[in-house]
Amino acid sequence: MFNLKKIEKPVEIEDGDSFKVILSKYGALALDKQENLAELIGETIGDLDIENEVISFDDIKMPIHVLGFYSQDLNQWSWAWDCEEIFGNNLIASAVEIKKLGDKFDVPEFNSPLIKTDFNFCHTIAMTATTILGFDGYYAVSEDGLDIFVAIESDLVKENNDVKKFRDTFYTFQKNFNIFPKIAFESYTKLKGYGFKPQDGFYLAKIGESRVMAGFTERGNVTRILMFGEDEQ
Repeated sequence: MFNLKKIEKPVEIEDGDSFKVILSKYGALALDKQENLAELIGETIGDLDIENEVISFDDIKMPIHVLGFYSQDLNQWSWAWDCEEIFGNNLIASAVEIKKLGDKFDVPEFNSPLIKTDFNFCHTIAMTATTILGFDGYYAVSEDGLDIFVAIESDLVKENNDVKKFRDTFYTFQKNFNIFPKIAFESYTKLKGYGFKPQDGFYLAKIGESRVMAGFTERGNVTRILMFGEDEQ
């Protein structure tokens, strides 16, 4: 008799996904990455060097790609893929990839060159794009009334796989963002490379010898998040 192993469904953008669904899939890992970046740079203010395509935090220099920028006067987000004359081809290449996804899956937040919005939503756009593109974080630099959002890629940003961090990051994400918590927990677990096990009323993340359990209401809202040792199979 053959032992057929269940194939886990990967985390990816699918036809019909709204931006809320996409944020639910990628946002928790994005928050995780931002926490890793914060551990490295602390309170240091970044110095953006567009010409050399880097951002500096004192003696730390990291390569960047420009995602877009926010105009404080206009309350408007502009994607970098629509600003080739400002940034050049190299710096907007990653933003172009987001535009392609927006066209393919009909996501207006990704393929509209200008979006009337507030500053907080710009962070939401940037964190989602950062994780989809596989970067290590993002940073917003304020210059002359504009907030320029750049994606950062650097081995200096170290991943933290602490179980408590996983629990706390998911708690913070589902509490502070308008998302689908069940999608968020499953996606965050899988994107981190942990084991995922759905049960009636709760989901389980298997992280080494530890477990994080999230309980949900029938409508999918979080009721509890618990962390404990190895569970009994």
